[in-house]
Amino acid sequence: MRTMLKVLRVPNTTILITVLAFILGCATVAYAIEPSTFRTWFNALYWVMTTMATVGYGDFYAKTWIGKAFSLFIYVFGIGLLSLIIGKIIDSISTIYKHWEAGKMHFHGKDHIIIINWSKKAQYAIDEILSYSPASHIVILDESDKHPIVDRQEIHFISGDPSTEEALDKAMIKQARAVIIFADTRIDEPALADGKTLLIASSIERLHPDIHTTVEITQDKNIPNFRHAKVNEFVLSHDAVSRLAVRSALQQGGSEIIHQLISREVGDDIYEVPVRAEWKTYRDAFQGILERGATLLSDRGDLGINRKLNDPIPAAARLYVVADEATYRLLKSQA
Repeated sequence: MRTMLKVLRVPNTTILITVLAFILGCATVAYAIEPSTFRTWFNALYWVMTTMATVGYGDFYAKTWIGKAFSLFIYVFGIGLLSLIIGKIIDSISTIYKHWEAGKMHFHGKDHIIIINWSKKAQYAIDEILSYSPASHIVILDESDKHPIVDRQEIHFISGDPSTEEALDKAMIKQARAVIIFADTRIDEPALADGKTLLIASSIERLHPDIHTTVEITQDKNIPNFRHAKVNEFVLSHDAVSRLAVRSALQQGGSEIIHQLISREVGDDIYEVPVRAEWKTYRDAFQGILERGATLLSDRGDLGINRKLNDPIPAAARLYVVADEATYRLLKSQA
């Protein structure tokens, strides 16, 4: 038992070099013993490999007693060495998977979206992202020690404190496209939850000032603090739910329209379209977009552009439309 444990602790590189040396050495010895049988060194190598792998096609085999004795040597030691290296490979694959599942492996990629703090809301966010863009790369960063979605191999998981530089570096924060920070549901006190979110946002701002950051806030009185931390956008935890409930009660059907607009899986969606050179005013953009089957909705957060259609479109304009995916792709391709 002690001997077996010592063997299993031998570095993988040492085992690999030993096996390669054994195979090449055996091929050289076999060719030296029976050159007329194997004719070339490569044929001897081929015979050694098929013998160690217990395939034994029979197209080459030892004919002299020395060659047969050497064959017995390969049976005893060669098959054991090959089994050892196969076991090491399987063990390495298992270790890699365990590290991946435990969130210990670095993410290697760019233009990905980082989801911080796992919750049911984070699950919905991932579903929405993949529905909108199935090819998106997503990294979950959370303090838990197990991947929350083990059946989705394309979603990477990092275990660690999201406010630390080490964990953010593992998630490749400097190469990420956007970050969404959800309030930590394990913290019962809203002020403490917002405090942790603010600390995470500050760490991200320090490491990657240009990244687009969206955060969930539990108390509206903390909004000025997040503005100071240069958070791009924020969502109040219960604000949207409350507003949808009131809309549903006072204006029947209103919540369904809003649900379609914010969900990629239902109805039309909101898309940003590039400003075309021939669009000088909002009226030009409105009519051009309408002719293609979409509706101009806003310039950034300005929903009142239909009351200033004669105004020129500013250079920094970002136009959003309501359309289906096919119409959006048409508008984008004709830009």
